[in-house]
Amino acid sequence: MSLVHAAHGRSENTSAVHPTGESPAGGRRGFRQVVGAYAALAKPRVIELLLVTTIPAMFLAGREIPSPWLALATLLGGTMAAGSANALNCVIDADIDKVMNRTKRRPLVRDSVPRRGALIFGLALGGASFAVLYLTVNLLAALLAIATILFYIFVYTLVLKRRTPQNVVWGGAAGCMPVVIGWAAVEGTVQWPAFVMFGVIFFWTPPHTWALAMKYREDYERAGVPMLPVVATPQHVAKQIVIYSWVMVGWTLLLAPATSWLYASFAALAGAWFLFYAHRLHSSVRRGVETKPMALFHRSNTYLMIVFCALAVDSAIGLPVLGLPF
Repeated sequence: MSLVHAAHGRSENTSAVHPTGESPAGGRRGFRQVVGAYAALAKPRVIELLLVTTIPAMFLAGREIPSPWLALATLLGGTMAAGSANALNCVIDADIDKVMNRTKRRPLVRDSVPRRGALIFGLALGGASFAVLYLTVNLLAALLAIATILFYIFVYTLVLKRRTPQNVVWGGAAGCMPVVIGWAAVEGTVQWPAFVMFGVIFFWTPPHTWALAMKYREDYERAGVPMLPVVATPQHVAKQIVIYSWVMVGWTLLLAPATSWLYASFAALAGAWFLFYAHRLHSSVRRGVETKPMALFHRSNTYLMIVFCALAVDSAIGLPVLGLPF
């Protein structure tokens, strides 16, 4: 799921405990262990990056610093929604998480959380996210959050993930929704800059996730997940990464009419920086030399942060927008 894959390069470190409340050694679980196990279901490292895009979207919507209370409520509801989707994903994907080295330390794999408990936890978080957003933000933001959870679970996890190498392309749309929710929280509606920000993350997701999948190709193959690096040659994957990277960078510039020269400059410079490394990965693959796809994966996170932080700063300063050329 686009941003939902952002933290997949790191392994969760959850203590192994049984659903009976006892550890493998026979000791009782402490309160902190229980809380930590459930918190791990929500994949907090993934949520961090989601929030990095939500706040700048709120800045851009009003071209000013948003109300701290509105921002806090939106982040709280958004965090709950993302945690719900992630927890339910852990329930559905527990079987493949067991055979992947990258995910074998997740709570359900290590029996740190009972399956039923994880399901209830995920559903409860989803309901709480709707309530928080509806009562403190607006109905549109609440409905968008629920739609995101449903799309991630029923479209990406249950339909696309195990059936097509285009899984993260279309399934990644769920990870694009935080910017739309952030915009809706401020404006009560959705306007064209929100859709452009959606597109930035949509085109960012494949290079980001495929770079990770190049590193963990054997993991995905063992789990039967047809990620592009599993079913295609490294040359084809690297070429697709370059193509999507160019589209992504070009797409960021579509926000120029709603921003000032400051954002446009940062977007162009950060784009050139990222494209350099995307092309370098492609060149290394073509020449058959050692490649470091995880370097591009980590740089993709940095790139996204630069672009969206530039959006926030540009909006907070309030420089004159460039506007449309016609």
